[in-house]
Amino acid sequence: MRLDSLLQSAAASAFEHCFGSALPTEQFSVQMTRKEFAGDRTIVCFPLARHSKSAPDATAEQLGEAMVAGENPVIGFNVVKGFLNLELEPAYWSQWLMGEAAEAEYGKKPADSEPRVMVEYSSPNTNKPLHLGHLRNNFLGHSVSRILEAAGHSVTKVQIVNDRGIHICKSMVAWRKFGQGETPEASGIKGDKLVGKYYVAFDKAFKEEVADLIAAGKSKEQAEKEAPMILEAQEALRLWEQGDTDTVALWKTMNSWVYAGFEHTYRTMGVEFDKLYYESDTYLIGRDRVLDGLQRGVFEQTEDGAVWVDLTEDGLDRKLLLRGDGTAVYMTQDIGTALLRFQDYPDLDRQVYTVGNEQEYHFKVLFLVLGKLGFPQAERCHHLSYGMVELPEGKMKSREGTVVDADDLMEEMFGIARDIAQEAGKL
Repeated sequence: MRLDSLLQSAAASAFEHCFGSALPTEQFSVQMTRKEFAGDRTIVCFPLARHSKSAPDATAEQLGEAMVAGENPVIGFNVVKGFLNLELEPAYWSQWLMGEAAEAEYGKKPADSEPRVMVEYSSPNTNKPLHLGHLRNNFLGHSVSRILEAAGHSVTKVQIVNDRGIHICKSMVAWRKFGQGETPEASGIKGDKLVGKYYVAFDKAFKEEVADLIAAGKSKEQAEKEAPMILEAQEALRLWEQGDTDTVALWKTMNSWVYAGFEHTYRTMGVEFDKLYYESDTYLIGRDRVLDGLQRGVFEQTEDGAVWVDLTEDGLDRKLLLRGDGTAVYMTQDIGTALLRFQDYPDLDRQVYTVGNEQEYHFKVLFLVLGKLGFPQAERCHHLSYGMVELPEGKMKSREGTVVDADDLMEEMFGIARDIAQEAGKL
């Protein structure tokens, strides 16, 4: 029974006991006690006086004494000018809260179609498994989504899967060189971890090549540009963008391994998404818009063919939008992804990007570029920035294998929780 209904019934019973008159429960007006008075709930006694044949204050005094003596949560009262202020026992509030919290909709506003908010989180690269930093991002983005939903917002949870680019090409090159046909099924290694293994292998081989070139007299900058491993990765990216059959086939295969691994990790986390976007679908949209902006004079092209945006008048710097060889950069696909979302969800009131604070400059540029391209929705984009996760020895680096694996960390946490529960006799 709701508190107000409980007090109305208790007051009706006490009134009949005191004055011999049975009144309907709805005649007892219960309201929150004003902050300047002691008490939890207040009963207005003026309308009751004509039935009690007593003054409002006297009616309230007798009614309060009877309610304290009755079987209800009232443990004290005071009377202020015809208002009966009731004090409830603390244990009642504990029981009430437990009952309310057990309701599925506790703390939630009724869902509404407005405001409409899109929240992006997770957004991993497909060259490695999820790690501690991804856990933080997922839990933050998913929590914000749930809070907005509880507040009555219409929320769409999305992620952009960064499934193309130089990072996945590095894993592909290393697998071709060192993999000997290894697969998740044959090796027993989770798919995303297998691909991550070759990302680390690429970095190791690349550094060895750079060291050899430096020893041969090259500068560090030259060596990093001319190392055979990086040249092969760049060539793989060009072949992929040209639609080379073998390159695309390997890309699809290795990404499928990663997706299976990601899905397992997401299930363990307990997070989900309403829609997935893929960089391989959005970067061309971004590239076309960049070229369109170039034709309209919004952007500029340098002698090597690269396309840049000059944001110096906006207090920022120049930013690369398209490489000289025509291949896309992260900004290219982010432009395309934003435009595709504007198209898919034209009535969005807010688009929230849950991304670490090392990308603050990136998003300032993105929102400015979208505005320069003529999209007013840019004003409704928001970067939900947060601090990055670092290990005691410094920043995590997937290419060097210095990360805290998400699967391993969650398994360890579950184990600790299980041990504590067993020790407490709760399992």
